[in-house]
Amino acid sequence: MTQDVGNHQDHRPERFTPTPVPPLPDVGPDGLEDVSSIFSQFRTKLSRKRTGLSEHRTDLSEYRTDLSGHRTELSKRRTGMSIQRTRLSADRTLMSEIRTSLSMIGFGFTLYQAFAKLAKTGTFSDANAPRNFGLTLIVLGMLILIGGIWRHVQFANDLRARRKLLIADGLIHGDSNYPVSIPLIVAVGLLLVGLLSVISILTGISLFG
Repeated sequence: MTQDVGNHQDHRPERFTPTPVPPLPDVGPDGLEDVSSIFSQFRTKLSRKRTGLSEHRTDLSEYRTDLSGHRTELSKRRTGMSIQRTRLSADRTLMSEIRTSLSMIGFGFTLYQAFAKLAKTGTFSDANAPRNFGLTLIVLGMLILIGGIWRHVQFANDLRARRKLLIADGLIHGDSNYPVSIPLIVAVGLLLVGLLSVISILTGISLFG
């Protein structure tokens, strides 16, 4: 938080205890000659009272200004943290799509491998149906992953653009970095694994040893 906020009032001003209003002078017949001086002194006392009230109002105004600066600063911090939470939420969404895609790709490839080995031992005469089913699961898993990657990249670019606008308008601080999405890197790697699995099934070449 900036140090220049709250230079005027660091604490709430003390409660103001007003002095009683000076009583109105009672000028008798004998004081008519001094009536101007008497009322001038009365006006001076009223002026002092108004000055004290004005000074207290000034202190309260400075205190409210300082509080407003603190609230603005906290609002900027909360908005910046909200953007980071939104980014993390997008990463969690992509991770859930990675888990679904990984399950489908892994199960499809395992199914193909299991029935291919059974076909080699003569247990099954034709393993085309398991191969096609496993290949379909892998392709579906890749489609889920492609959709998740596309949505994540689009959302991240939009969030970065909005963050830059907020920084330019002074609504948030730009001291924190916008890190690279690790789930996005994992998703791209898993997509390559799925592609290699499809090539391995179609060509019959073992690409994974």
